[in-house]
Amino acid sequence: MDVTIIGTGNMARGIGTRALAGGHNVTVVGKDSEHAQEAVSAIQEAGRGGSVAAGVAGDAIDGDLVVLAVYYADARAAVEQYADQLSGKTVVDITNPVNETFDALVVPPDSSATQELAWLAPGARLVKAFNTTFAGTLEAGQVGGQPLDVLIAGDDDEAKAAVAALVRDCGLNPIDTGPQHRARELEALGLLHIGLQNTLGTGFGSAVKFLA
Repeated sequence: MDVTIIGTGNMARGIGTRALAGGHNVTVVGKDSEHAQEAVSAIQEAGRGGSVAAGVAGDAIDGDLVVLAVYYADARAAVEQYADQLSGKTVVDITNPVNETFDALVVPPDSSATQELAWLAPGARLVKAFNTTFAGTLEAGQVGGQPLDVLIAGDDDEAKAAVAALVRDCGLNPIDTGPQHRARELEALGLLHIGLQNTLGTGFGSAVKFLA
């Protein structure tokens, strides 16, 4: 699978590392070539498997699956910029649309970041995933010897299956949480997980895990 990751930060690098280790080809798209190449170098150093290349904003989006690994405001800008090119593609929204004080969500109470992005690119197949995982744990792929759970929500079964396949190839555990409207609950869980870091004292090294 050819995976395009929009973003060059820690989450882009974490997801890129796992995708590369899973044997997928990765393209990292940054705002400029310097940041994109830095991310590519970090992914190459941390992972082995497929190939990884750099791109810059404005380049054509060729990946089978596109990951929006940026903050919510930047995800909106990217979706608006690439709306036509995203038509028909599986697009993974990893965002937690939090306010500046990290104590509330900024999207309407009856919506989610995923839904808002879907309205901007109605032809894209939006899937919520990776928003409850932290970058450092993604690079390791596990916490406490347990593989990470990646919670997935979306209305397109084929798109969700593609994301689940990527997650499994990454050595992680996909969990289908239901239709796209469940993204609101996943974003609330992401907000809670962020807010608990001071209490837990784990330095963003914890994971949301379901055991049975």
